[in-house]
Amino acid sequence: MTINNGATQIKTLSILGSGWLGLPLAEHFITQGYQVHASTRSIARLPDLERIKAEAFIVDIDNLGDISQFLQAELLIINITCKNLNSFAQLIKQIEQSTIKKILLVSSTSVYDNLNTVVTEDQGAELENSPLWQIEQMFRHNPYFATTVVRFSGLVGYSRHPGRFFRSGKVVDQPDAPVNLIHRDDCIGMISAIIEQDVWGEVFNGCAATHPSKREFYTHARQLLNLPAPEFAQTSEPGYKIVSHAKVQQVLHYQFIHSDLMSICFPDYP
Repeated sequence: MTINNGATQIKTLSILGSGWLGLPLAEHFITQGYQVHASTRSIARLPDLERIKAEAFIVDIDNLGDISQFLQAELLIINITCKNLNSFAQLIKQIEQSTIKKILLVSSTSVYDNLNTVVTEDQGAELENSPLWQIEQMFRHNPYFATTVVRFSGLVGYSRHPGRFFRSGKVVDQPDAPVNLIHRDDCIGMISAIIEQDVWGEVFNGCAATHPSKREFYTHARQLLNLPAPEFAQTSEPGYKIVSHAKVQQVLHYQFIHSDLMSICFPDYP
């Protein structure tokens, strides 16, 4: 069920995880006038959070202490790679005792089975033994807060240049399978649209509109760096999925910044 009350009144939000996506996400909301609590597991990363004027916290979900101050916000964005169900259960206990009433959980389209067809949020294509799917359910069925899940496909952009994914000689498996990728700009854009439009209780896929084959896309990405094409495996019929992004356009009216993967001009970051 979608909870949509129009323009949000949220002023303070917490972001659990401030890495490649979380740090620019925090910076985005700070520039929009939000007060942002941002967490890291590393003391060495604290200056990065302080530089963007976020209130910085050390939080390690696998060794969770009292994070009540970090959770003094109206909304929590969870953007970490942990798949430990017990750790998330402990986190949820603290959230239930906090002021958090809305949660945006960053998940992955890897929850879907390879059905060799288009997969959507509502067709029941999830792998029920996937830890990510089980974590999603822990949040979505909790009565203490409303959760919207965003399932991002493979993340590209900035320091994640797809032309460098195979620079160590790694062979590209299933070269004729379609790719499902999303640029970081659109990750931030989707998250911002959900919060600004106050849309809760939903699941959204985040994926570019085009799905070139791995062979086509990674050859192109390497050419952008003036590098030879990667080595492609000699494989039989691939097992694949094509992730639909129709729902985010229909519900949020979100227009992708980087809709066509073959048209993205990836900067050459080291």
